[in-house]
Amino acid sequence: MTEYSVDGARLWSRLMDMAEIGASANGGSHRLALSQDDEDGRELFLAWCRNRGFAAVFDKVGNLFVRRAGRNPAAPPVVIGSHLDTQPNGGRFDGVLGVLAGLEVLETLEDFAIATEAPVEIAVWTNEEGARFQPAMMGSGVHCGVHSLAKTLAVTDASGISVAQELERFGYAGGIEPGSRAIGSYLELHIEQGPILEQEDKTIGVVTGGQAIRWYSLALSGEETHAGPMPMAMRRDPVRHLAAVTQLVYQIGLVDPDARATVGVIETRPGSINVMPGQVRLSVDLRHPDEAALQRMHDALSEGIARLDKTADGVGISLKQIWHSPVVAFDPQLTGAVQASAAARGYAARDMVSGAGHDAFHLAKVVPATMIFVPCRGGISHNEQEYTAPEHVQAGANVLLDVALQMAGTQTPAGAAA
Repeated sequence: MTEYSVDGARLWSRLMDMAEIGASANGGSHRLALSQDDEDGRELFLAWCRNRGFAAVFDKVGNLFVRRAGRNPAAPPVVIGSHLDTQPNGGRFDGVLGVLAGLEVLETLEDFAIATEAPVEIAVWTNEEGARFQPAMMGSGVHCGVHSLAKTLAVTDASGISVAQELERFGYAGGIEPGSRAIGSYLELHIEQGPILEQEDKTIGVVTGGQAIRWYSLALSGEETHAGPMPMAMRRDPVRHLAAVTQLVYQIGLVDPDARATVGVIETRPGSINVMPGQVRLSVDLRHPDEAALQRMHDALSEGIARLDKTADGVGISLKQIWHSPVVAFDPQLTGAVQASAAARGYAARDMVSGAGHDAFHLAKVVPATMIFVPCRGGISHNEQEYTAPEHVQAGANVLLDVALQMAGTQTPAGAAA
C-alpha cells in the first residue's frame, strides 16, 4: 500500500499558487462562492487538470468533476472531493487542500503509470462554506438530493443576486443534471479545524463521523426612530433585549462539554448611528455529536425564545431554523483503510469526530464515504492565520492516495518505475 508516494513539493506549490487568487491582506484567501475570484480559482485548477489530459464536466449547480479513466469505464468512480470557495477572510487550506490533494493523487497515478480498475475523479463542490449563499454544502446537497435544484437556484445573497444569475454568468447553467454523475465511494482530505491532533502530536485524524448541526435565523423586531427626540421609556428598542437572547444561546452551549453554540452574525437595521434600530437579526449555530442532545438544545432555544418574546414589551422575537445536518457515521471499511494506511506509513493517528460540517456529510447519505484530517496550527481555521505544515499536507495526501488505490483497484504495467 505504501509503494507509491505523492510529490509533496508540487502539492505545496499549488496550494500557494491558488492562495494568490483572492489573496487577502494578512496572508489568507477571499474567494466567496460563485464570485469572480472563485471562478478564477476554478479556472486555474482546470488548467492544471487539462495540462495532464484529465477530462472535466460540470453540472447545473456548478459542481465540477475531473476524471482519470480506469480500465473498466462502467465501474463507478472513486471520487476525491472538497471545495475551492472560502470564508470572507479565510485561510489557504480549508477546502482547497482536499481538491488539490485529489489532483496530486491523479498526477501520481500518471507519474507511475498506475492503471486503476475503476476511474478516479475529483469533485469540486459549489458553495461549501455558506458564507455568501445559504445553506452551506449547497452543491453537494443538490447532488445528493438533500436540496432541490429549483430552490437552490432561487437563493440570493445579501445584495439580492441569485445563485442562478451567477451560474448563468459563468456558464454553468447548461451543465449536466445534478446527481447524474455516479459515485462508487467518496474520500475527502481536510485540515482538522481544531486543536486535538496538534495537542496530541498526531499526524492523521481518522474521521469516523460528524456531529449534528442546526442553523437558525433569529430576529428582534421593534420600531426604528430618531435617536434624539424619542424618550427612552417610549421606545420599542430591539437592542435592549439583545443581551438576554445571546445569554440564552450561550447558556445552551454550556449544557455539556460536547455542546457548541455560536452567534456568528449580529446585524442592526437600518444601521445608522443616529437611528434606533427597528430590527436586529442574528445567526445561531448549535452543534452536538449526539442527535438527541442537539434536539434538547433546539428545544431549549425554541422555548427560551418563546418566553423572551412574551416579556419583551413591544418587541417581537422570532426564531426560524434554516438548516439541519444530522449526525453522520462514515463507512467502516473506508475508515479502516485510513487507519491501515497511517499505520503502514508510520503516521501517528487517532479516531475522531468532525466538529465542522463538510460535503462528505451529504455524500455519506448516498455512498460509502470518509474523511482524513491533518493538523492545523493552534486549531485555527476560517481565519487568515490558518496554517498546516508541508509535512502534514504530504502525509494526508499519501493516505488519500493509499485509500484511493485500494478502492479503485490497481494494476501497474510491467517495468513501470516505483
